Amino acid sequence: MTTPVDPDLVAQRAAALRSRLTDAGAPDLTIVAVTKTFGADAIHSAVAAGLHDIGENYAQECVAKIAEVVDTPTVHFIGHLQRNKIRKLAPVVDVWQSVDRFDVGAEISKRSPGASVMVQVDISGEETKSGCDPRETDHLVERLDDLGLDVIGLMAIGPLGSPELSRPGFRLLRSLCDRNELEECSMGMSADLEIAVDEGSTMVRVGRDLFGERSPKQPPFRPDPGMPPSG
Repeated sequence: MTTPVDPDLVAQRAAALRSRLTDAGAPDLTIVAVTKTFGADAIHSAVAAGLHDIGENYAQECVAKIAEVVDTPTVHFIGHLQRNKIRKLAPVVDVWQSVDRFDVGAEISKRSPGASVMVQVDISGEETKSGCDPRETDHLVERLDDLGLDVIGLMAIGPLGSPELSRPGFRLLRSLCDRNELEECSMGMSADLEIAVDEGSTMVRVGRDLFGERSPKQPPFRPDPGMPPSG
């Protein structure tokens, strides 16, 4: 069982989030509603609140939930990508935000030619976070482009701790976007989105401030027992 989502509360939180972005000077910035570990009702609530981009982190969960959604939003895969999951994800993912190495890009190109991808860059140096070395970003962008993929931007996750600690990394990511002439710069989450906007984000990924805290005792979303395994 997943925690139920109150659509009215999501709508209120979405309005508050838009106010935060307006106050930060970015009223038109793209909001990716991160629905990981919540059920399909979170996606329905996000779409009803006018949020038409959703983010998922886990392959099996993503595939199962999208199968329950009638008005499918733009689906961003933002979790760590494993090559053996890409085949199952390809029919439902619109934007692959977490491409951090060439072999993942090659598999996406095979399963979804011309797909929209973003390169995930490691701006924190933390072992728990994925991403390519900033010094390798230009080369990876070029190689993904050579595969025929549509490299639309870069993505990064700020370090743990005070939101202000994210600023140097966000600034670096923005500079890498500009150097590679990429349109999208996906950075900023619930806690540090104002810093991200200040440093040039075009897209924020927000879960907690839309759907609430995820209980540590709450197991991840589990698909219907009749669903086939994803890997």
